[in-house]
Amino acid sequence: MHNDGDHGGCNDAGDAGLPRSRGEKALLRRRRLVDAARGLFGEHGFHGTGMAQIAEASGIRVGQIYRDFASKEDIIAAMVGIDLSDFLDEAALARGLAAGDRDAVRGWLLDLMIRKQEPNDTTLLPEILAEASRNPRVAAIMREGDARIRHQVGAALAMLAPGADPACRRCAEELLMTLMMGGCSRRMALVEGDWPFMEGCIVRFLDQQIGWLMAA
Repeated sequence: MHNDGDHGGCNDAGDAGLPRSRGEKALLRRRRLVDAARGLFGEHGFHGTGMAQIAEASGIRVGQIYRDFASKEDIIAAMVGIDLSDFLDEAALARGLAAGDRDAVRGWLLDLMIRKQEPNDTTLLPEILAEASRNPRVAAIMREGDARIRHQVGAALAMLAPGADPACRRCAEELLMTLMMGGCSRRMALVEGDWPFMEGCIVRFLDQQIGWLMAA
C-alpha cells in the first residue's frame, strides 16, 4: 500500500542517523516523484502518463502528488529545473569568473556543449519540445530555461572577450546555443556517429568564436 509520505522502503534518517526535517523529506519526495515521472514520460509520453501511474511507480499516493504538484505541467517544470541546474553548473562558472580563470570558463563552455551531451540525457527532449509547441505553460518553461542558459553563456563570453562588440557577442551566443541544441538532436538521430570528430570540430569552432570576439 502507498503512504502519503516517503516510500516504506526508504530510510528517513539522515547520513548521521538523525531524522530528516520535514522540508528535507518533502524535497526527497518531490525528487522521487520527478524521477518516476521522467521514466514514465520517456516510455509513454506526457499525455500517455496519468497521475495513477506516477503514484504506482513512485510509491506515493495520488493525493500527496497533487499536494506537491498541482498538475503534470508542474512536474515537467520541476524536471526541467532540476535538469537545467545540473546541466548548467552555474557554481562552477561563477568560480571561474570570480577567479578570472580563462581556462575554467572556456572549459565550462565546452562542458556545456560536449561532455554533458550524452544520448541518454536527451531522451525526453523531443517530447518536451513537442509539448511546448502546443502547451503555453511548457513553452514558457522552455523560454525561461533558454534565457537562463543565454545569460550564463553571455557572461562566459564577456569574460573571455572583454570589450567585444555587444552585437558580435550576441551573435556568438546565438551560434553557440544553436550548436548546443543541434548537437543534442544529432546525437539522438545518429547514435553511431563519430562523436570524437564532432567534439573536435566544436572545440575548434568555440576557439574561432572567441578569437573573432577578441578581434571585434
